[in-house]
Amino acid sequence: MKPARRLAAAAIVLFARAITAVRGNWAGEGPSLKQRIYFANHASHGDFILIWAVLPPRLRSRTRPVAAADYWLKTPLRRFIGCEVFDAVLIDRDRDRRERDPVEVMVGALDQGASLIVFPEGTRNETDQKLLPFKSGLYHLAKARPGVELVPVWIHNLNRVMPKGEFVPIPLICKVSFAPPMHLEAAEAKEDFLARARLALLSVGPHPEEVSP
Repeated sequence: MKPARRLAAAAIVLFARAITAVRGNWAGEGPSLKQRIYFANHASHGDFILIWAVLPPRLRSRTRPVAAADYWLKTPLRRFIGCEVFDAVLIDRDRDRRERDPVEVMVGALDQGASLIVFPEGTRNETDQKLLPFKSGLYHLAKARPGVELVPVWIHNLNRVMPKGEFVPIPLICKVSFAPPMHLEAAEAKEDFLARARLALLSVGPHPEEVSP
């Protein structure tokens, strides 16, 4: 990593920790150098930053968030942060314009040795539901590379740190909870797998007292 990228990455991690005092909580197997797909709830553009911030440095350097190209390429600063600092796997969300299938792009990153951070809801959850229905991408990714561990990750409170429409973060303690790794079972149907993955993610989600009224 080039000095400018290293400095920017360290600054972003320190800022995220200063604002949120974020900590990681691992159930089952803890941090590992095994190749993994971390799949998480999605409430803010800063979600992957908190996951990235609680990973040990050796894992952080090889873990790439999957993110929307139209958002992270919009300005030079976003492009630098998304492409240079986080080395994001950028997905074109415009079905008519994109030249490659998103699953193909993500599989390519896995085949290069990266771990991934993905958001199976597909978009930020701005509803009162804990989770939106999962898109099928997680299933197709797991089917394409069944040997890669899938780790459910719940990000607590970040939607309250960065409320919609606000530009200044509100200091608030956050936590990132990791469930035990899972895999796609042999001959498991898409609907069954997505339901099981969703329940696994909810299992490390907020307790009633953590949910905003």
